[in-house]
Amino acid sequence: MLIDFETAVNELRKAENVLVLTHANPDGDTLGSGFALVRILRQLGKKARLLNNEEIPKKFSYLYEDLKQEDFREETVIGVDIADRVLLGKETEEKYGDRVNLDIDHHGTNRLFAEKTYVEADSASCCEIIFLLAKALGITIDKGIADCLYTGCSTDTGCFRYSNVTERTHKIAAELLSFGADHAAINVKMFETKSFSLIKLQTMALEQLELHFDGRVSFLTVTRKMLDETGARDDEIDALVALSRQIEGVQVGVTFKEKPDGVFKASVRTHEGINAADICSAFSGGGHERAAGCSFSVPIEQAKSRMLSELQKYFQEG
Repeated sequence: MLIDFETAVNELRKAENVLVLTHANPDGDTLGSGFALVRILRQLGKKARLLNNEEIPKKFSYLYEDLKQEDFREETVIGVDIADRVLLGKETEEKYGDRVNLDIDHHGTNRLFAEKTYVEADSASCCEIIFLLAKALGITIDKGIADCLYTGCSTDTGCFRYSNVTERTHKIAAELLSFGADHAAINVKMFETKSFSLIKLQTMALEQLELHFDGRVSFLTVTRKMLDETGARDDEIDALVALSRQIEGVQVGVTFKEKPDGVFKASVRTHEGINAADICSAFSGGGHERAAGCSFSVPIEQAKSRMLSELQKYFQEG
């Protein structure tokens, strides 16, 4: 069931022995929200820890390296930045998919899988919501919390460049700086640092770039073979996604990424006038107006063909 902001605050106040869940293929917003919430709950005198069954990319280590892992039997399970239980990843979904007491999210496509869900679809990031909840709870936003929340605010907005940015986004970011968020170091880590392996992967992917519908749609593809040949890591692939939309004239950029099980995940990025979430919903995916995703359990050429058929409603050849 959907709940309002005050109910969400009260749910956090009464929560005990909290397990915080983040989504698979963790990004800056789910991790920033999750580790910030762990810190907030501990400041309230509660036990809390974060669970993500996948390896967290090393670049995010500053979010948790000072946190001691607490061992307890969870009584409350809270999800952050999770629109669908399948996004938890297979292992976590099997164990906790039907046990989430509260989900805090900013995706309008949220499938309401939790017992209680607070969704703010106009929020540029889940971290914005966690910031507001923290203030309502009356806790002290220290540097650790500020770094976590700034990370989500920055990464989910492309360093405040995307159309999801609002006046409130900038105001919250400014407050986080006043609380000690190390914005310069965080932005260098998130946006200006790439491994040589990633540079090689980027070059290889761009060499195989496809343009469709008179250059208004671009396809980038990253296969397991490409990852093996370059030595790039799975968690680095997301750095390539923005490239598909940065080409002049492109209105829809799609990056197909092959997962270890052979499934291709499609990350869709669009410019104004085309809803990425609507496109991905045709394939049981979802997300936001300008950024969404879905998956294909078919060979890559079939996946591309299906995506092109869906995009046909937006673009006509000739």
